[in-house]
Amino acid sequence: MLISVALASGGMLLWPLIAESASAGKLSPTAAVQLINREKAVVIDVGEPHEFAAGHVGGSKNIPFGQLEEKLPGLVKNKALPVILVCPLGARAGRAVAVAKKMGYEQAQSLGGGLKSWREANLPVEKA
Repeated sequence: MLISVALASGGMLLWPLIAESASAGKLSPTAAVQLINREKAVVIDVGEPHEFAAGHVGGSKNIPFGQLEEKLPGLVKNKALPVILVCPLGARAGRAVAVAKKMGYEQAQSLGGGLKSWREANLPVEKA
């Protein structure tokens, strides 16, 4: 009985570390807002134009995922700036982080949960 209690409590202590490493490189909506306000992060929506028109983070720029390598350097010239990549659910943005980092944008991160999590946090969404 004591062994099972010890294992269970050890697992509970390790869970935050495991969960944090699984979401590495993904920002919460609150962390994204702080990065935008404090460090002038650039928000890039990697959704398709029709998805961007349906709703996007205020002030974000649209570069569809397939055009990211071609258009990102023209839009974000300073590679030292934080770049927040967003898509409707977060999957494409996660892949876009790898592309951006390969291009030299070391501070590229994705919004965990995408625009859906942004809306769930009751943050403003613009429509084109």
